[in-house]
Amino acid sequence: MYELNKLGEKTYYIKSPNNVGIYKTNENEVYLIDSGSDKDNGKKMLKIVEEQGWKVKGIINTHSNADHIGGNKVIQERTGCEILANKIEKVITEYPILEPSFIYGGYPFKELNNKFLLAKPSQNVKEIEQNLPKGLEIINLPGHFFDMVGIKTCDNVYFLADCLFSKETIEKYHIFFIYDVKAYLETLEMLKTLEGKAYVPSHNEMITDLTELIEINKNKINEICTNIIQILEKPMTFEKLLKEIFNTYSLVMNLNQYVLVGSTIRSYLAYLKDINKIDYEIINNEMIWKIIK
Repeated sequence: MYELNKLGEKTYYIKSPNNVGIYKTNENEVYLIDSGSDKDNGKKMLKIVEEQGWKVKGIINTHSNADHIGGNKVIQERTGCEILANKIEKVITEYPILEPSFIYGGYPFKELNNKFLLAKPSQNVKEIEQNLPKGLEIINLPGHFFDMVGIKTCDNVYFLADCLFSKETIEKYHIFFIYDVKAYLETLEMLKTLEGKAYVPSHNEMITDLTELIEINKNKINEICTNIIQILEKPMTFEKLLKEIFNTYSLVMNLNQYVLVGSTIRSYLAYLKDINKIDYEIINNEMIWKIIK
C-alpha cells in the first residue's frame, strides 16, 4: 500500500485505497490526479512525491467526493500548488459542505460532517478545461457524480476515477454510490470504446483490459433494478424500501451508509420512474412507490 508505480515515461500512480495518479510535466514538477481521502493521506502522497525529488505543481480532481479531494488542503498549503476541477465539481471542491448537504437532502447535522462526507475547502480552484497541462486529455465520465472526469495521459494511460468499482467492493457492499443511473450505464458503454495501455480506476488494481470489470458493474446495477421492482410488487414508502434493500443484501445500516445508500436508491427510483417501470402515489400524506402493471 502507498507504493509508487511507473506506467509510462511521464505517468505514475500511487497504489492506495484511493489510487492517486502522477503526471510529470517536466523533470522536476508533477500534477497529482486526486489527492487521497484526508489530511493524513495527503501527507503520504506528498512524502512519496518529494522522495523522488519532484514538486507538486498542481492537483487535478476527477470529482469532488471527500475521498478524492481530502488531501487537497494540506498539499496546497505546503506547496502552493494549483487545483483544477470540472464545472459543478469545482464549486463543491471550494465549498465541500455541499456534498453532505446534497447526499443527506438538507442541512447536515453534526455527525454527518465527518471526513468521509466533508473535506476541507480548497482555495482558488480553476476550471480543468482551460488549465489542463499539455499531454493530458479530459474524459467525461458522468453518472457517479455530477461532472466527474477521467484523465488520459500521453502515455495512453487512463485514470478512470469512480466509474468502475472492484469486484471485491461490489461483492462486499453491493450498492455503490451513483448519482445518475442512466448516465452511469452510458459511461460503462463508452468505456468499451477506449483503447489504452493501462487503466487505473480509483478503487481497483491497475488493469489492462476493462471488459470483465465493466460487465461486473453493469450486472450489479441491473440486479439492483430487478430487486427494487420485485420488492415494489407490494407498494411501500421509500424508508420501507430502503430497509428491504438492506435486508436483501444482508447489509447493516450505519449513518454513512444510510445517507450514501439512501441517496443512491433514490437515484435508482428516479431512473426506474423515468423508464416507466415504477410510479408513485401520494396517499394519506405519504409517498408510496409501486410498480407499473
